[in-house]
Amino acid sequence: MSIAVDTAALSDRLAEFGAHAYLTTVSDDQRPHVVSVTVALEGDRLVTSVGRHTGANLAGRPAATFLWPPAGGDGDYGLIVDGTAVEVAGEGALAVQPTRAVLHRLAGAAGDGPTCVAVESH
Repeated sequence: MSIAVDTAALSDRLAEFGAHAYLTTVSDDQRPHVVSVTVALEGDRLVTSVGRHTGANLAGRPAATFLWPPAGGDGDYGLIVDGTAVEVAGEGALAVQPTRAVLHRLAGAAGDGPTCVAVESH
């Protein structure tokens, strides 16, 4: 089930985590394909630029997942944003409509915080 992501809350998280993320897609043979990308929020979409393989993957299977490691490399949570690629044109510019975003607790993080925290406005 898709969960609407509040763009204002996502904007705040992207300011915290930065523009550099990993983008995961799925290839024709159902293998994960992970690349490093620079991401920006334009309106309610995440935008980036992709290469030939990532573009082809998204043209056939538009599900996309972005992962940001902990902010500054020393936090307890990473940011995961799932979405659907829109206007896929192969290699080059790409827009992804976010469908769900969570802060995911790192394995071995100190304390007893929650495993996942939904990204939404309060």
